Amino acid sequence: MTDRQPVVLGIDVGTTETKAGLVTLDGRLVALARASHPLVPGPAPGVAEQDPEAWWAAVCRTTRELLGRRPAEVLAVSVDGHGPTLTAVDARGRPTRQAITWLDTRSSAELVELSAASGLRGWALGVLPAALHVERHEPGVAAATRWYLNTWEFVGLRLAGVAAATLVPGQPAPGSASVLGRGIPADKVPPPVAVGALLGAVGRHAAAATSLAVGTPVVAGMVDAFASFHGAGMVRSGDAMDAGGTAGGFGAYWTAPVEARGAFCTPAPLAGRWIVGGAMAATGKALDWFREDVLGGSETIEALIAESASVGAAADGLVFLPYLAGERSPLWDPDARGAFIGLTVRHGRAHLTRAILEAAALAIRHVAEPILDAGVRVDAMRVCGGPARSETWNRIKADVTGFPVAVPHVLETAVVGSAIVAAAAIGAHADVPGAIGAMTRIDRWVEPDRATRGRYDDLYGTYTGLYPAIAPILARRAAGPVA
Repeated sequence: MTDRQPVVLGIDVGTTETKAGLVTLDGRLVALARASHPLVPGPAPGVAEQDPEAWWAAVCRTTRELLGRRPAEVLAVSVDGHGPTLTAVDARGRPTRQAITWLDTRSSAELVELSAASGLRGWALGVLPAALHVERHEPGVAAATRWYLNTWEFVGLRLAGVAAATLVPGQPAPGSASVLGRGIPADKVPPPVAVGALLGAVGRHAAAATSLAVGTPVVAGMVDAFASFHGAGMVRSGDAMDAGGTAGGFGAYWTAPVEARGAFCTPAPLAGRWIVGGAMAATGKALDWFREDVLGGSETIEALIAESASVGAAADGLVFLPYLAGERSPLWDPDARGAFIGLTVRHGRAHLTRAILEAAALAIRHVAEPILDAGVRVDAMRVCGGPARSETWNRIKADVTGFPVAVPHVLETAVVGSAIVAAAAIGAHADVPGAIGAMTRIDRWVEPDRATRGRYDDLYGTYTGLYPAIAPILARRAAGPVA
């Protein structure tokens, strides 16, 4: 890249780290910077919070690093982020409390209540269940709060000075009368704006903090999973994706709304498409947990995966339930718990790693099964992020799910997806589909191995039968000893 080559800046505020990338208009990721902001477990069950100022510090640190390392003309910037994550801020855009992340389960009752009142489910309600929880239980915070925002909306506010609730094409605004009437002040829900619309421009203070030029266009962004759909090249019905990340998730594009057990259906970030899928809670986190908290960080992720390749399909009878933070799709049970089942003296570290890798794929199949039963077709599943660098893990996902696995050229798909939105917004490409076509490509394919199908079908039957079997036991333990 020559100095001052025009690029767009994509920023991905993930659950545990922020990534910022300079992306050319033909989709080359010419520079990437990372900054961590670990998720610290809360002091009580169900509490999972983060400091929004840590996100902003990471955004500033990564953009300064990028532009210091690779000077370039940044044509526009767009931000995606994890969510729904409630970020309550005052009139100056400063947090009034820690962010309530998507892993936090304290607003489960409010989610059920607002779903019943509005007919909206899951992600469609965004941050409003958590906002209602704050309004009811934290009056001091509520009184100091001007806006209830999501992760990417908070960063957009800090960059451009504009508060907005971003909506994909066809997405209903969650702040309906039936929702707000339960106790959320309407004036704390920011005005809606379409994803990809010009939000504003980088202001003087943000420019000084980030090294971006004053006046750089700031484009309204979206949740990280949707950005990844763009960055992975999803445009057609039948395109699907393993969202990877800390939580894990699966989504497929379809031409019309579909009702599927345990799944959500919402307008996709492309007009004329619907996304049918589900988000898990910790399938991506499970391997990090095993490496860091169980093994003490003594091995790299890559070394563990390489070691697990010596273990055959179905891990010699060992099964892992990846419910380390409860589970969302398809169980929707915050009290679900993880477990290794079938341990014997012949199982070692490689077997445990293999079972964790297989559990991530089994969880995808568990989400996908009712979606397929509802009539949705999956032609291929794209993978992304760090896990997609592993041919072993890609192979497991193909064999367990039965889907051909497509590996994009740039695995930082959320960063590229945000860059795609920014490029389309400034007219560098005719529209978002045109930008996706110009800025993404698939590098390689992994076809399912029919030889392992029987073993994985048996393993899947065991996997799906375990939660119903142990849930009553876990519920009794959670209730405590009987007096």
